[in-house]
Parts: sequence; C-alpha cells; structure tokens
Amino acid sequence: MAAFLRARRERLTPEDLGLPQRKQARRTPGLRREEVAELAGVSTDYIVRLEQGRGLRPSVDVLNALARALCLNDDERAYLFDLARQRQPDSGKPSTVPAPALAMLVRDLSPLPAMLVNHRYDILAWNREMAALITDFGALPERQRNSMWLCLLDPGMRDFYVERERIIREGIADLRAAWAAHPEDRALADLIAEFTAHSAEFEQAWARHDVRVQGRGNKPLRHPVVGPLVVSYEVLMPVQDPDQRIVIYRAADADSQTALDRLTADLDTR
Repeated sequence: MAAFLRARRERLTPEDLGLPQRKQARRTPGLRREEVAELAGVSTDYIVRLEQGRGLRPSVDVLNALARALCLNDDERAYLFDLARQRQPDSGKPSTVPAPALAMLVRDLSPLPAMLVNHRYDILAWNREMAALITDFGALPERQRNSMWLCLLDPGMRDFYVERERIIREGIADLRAAWAAHPEDRALADLIAEFTAHSAEFEQAWARHDVRVQGRGNKPLRHPVVGPLVVSYEVLMPVQDPDQRIVIYRAADADSQTALDRLTADLDTR
C-alpha cells in the first residue's frame, strides 16, 4: 500500500488538481505529501507514515478521501481498499438499468433462455426464450418484474418450481448476502419488508440467517405448455458491471431439451 500511494501521488501535478503553483522548485515529481494531506483532510505526518508502511490501517472514510485526493479510477480505488483489508462501499446507486452490452448479450444467447438481473433479483433484460419459459415479463408491472417476487407472491407461479422450498431457501440465502453488501439500498430493504409481511415462507427462511451465493445448479419445473422439465442454470457476473448478473438456462437432460425445443418452435411460428 505504501508503494502504491507513493506511485499515485508522484504521477499527479498541481496543475492536474487546479492547485496554485509554488515558487519553490520541486525536487521530486508529483504532488507533495502536504498537498495530498490537505486534499484528503489528514495530517502530513499521517501521509508520511502511510508511505513508509508503518503499520497504519486507514478507515473507510480515510480511504475514500485518499482515493479522491489521488484521483483514483474505480479499479485503483478497489485495489486500495483491498490493500487496506477493508470492504469497499458502493461507489454509486444500485443498478436499475441494464448495461446495453449485457442486454444485447442476453438477446444473442438465444436459443438458450437468458436474463439479466441485479442484486435485488430485479429482471432488467431477457430474451424471448426466457419469457416463454417463465412468464411474459414485459406484461408485468415493473414492481413485479423481480424473480423473487414472482416465486413468492405470484399465485400463478406457486406450482411452477417442483422443489419450491429449496429454490426459495437458496434465493433468500443469496438475497441476504446482497442485503449485507448494499446496506444503503432502501429499495432492497423495502422489498425484504414486503416479503416478510406477505410470505410466511420468506419470513421463516429469512430468520435462519443462511448466507450463500448460488452460482449454478438445477431446477425441476412444471411448465404449463410443455410439461415437466429440468433446467441447469449458470450465473455469470460481468467484471465491469458486478452489480448485474447474467442467468443462463440449459436443458439438464434429453427430455428437457425436447421440451425447450418445442417452446422455441412455438416462438418461431408466431
């Protein structure tokens, strides 16, 4: 961390930050330590000790101040937090709009059913195969366009998942991890309150405090058109948009592939 802070300080000039020029010549490149200290709102001695690696562990507030003072980009900021062994707070509002490249990728994954969700399970984008398999997302009010809401509160989905209890339990364990990682997300807190108030299944599972991010697995389904099938799912987290996840379904066996092929054929005839 000491070497990183020195390197980031030395790459900046007063002109980069609109600081006044000083008449005294600079013996070393970049900003002076006192200039970084002033920008970050800490003492010069504190900066000296950090750059000398003298065992300090900056707080989250100090790390944020240093990141601003040194004009760190998102990757550099994350790296600084990792070096300091601190959890990086959210740098912006939770994602509610699909990244255009990811929405295009979801469409390009056809004929595999695919959708894009955020940490709340809000469904941000989907392809026609996923809509045919689950439900017509576009016809739903935006507030209900959430895979956990559909599973818990949509009467039409109550018998859709053969292993409903397991699906709910795993989804809630994932949602609890998201809740801890996004403490400032009021919409997520409101969603959890709604689930607790209207779903005894959710209330009981939430009280167990299970935490697990589920990245792959199988889901036996009862589809109203093509009958029973089993899908394998894979969850991909993009590096540049870690708040969004691509969920991809594939047939888990030959009979399930036949069922998915029937759904695709029905779409092609419309």
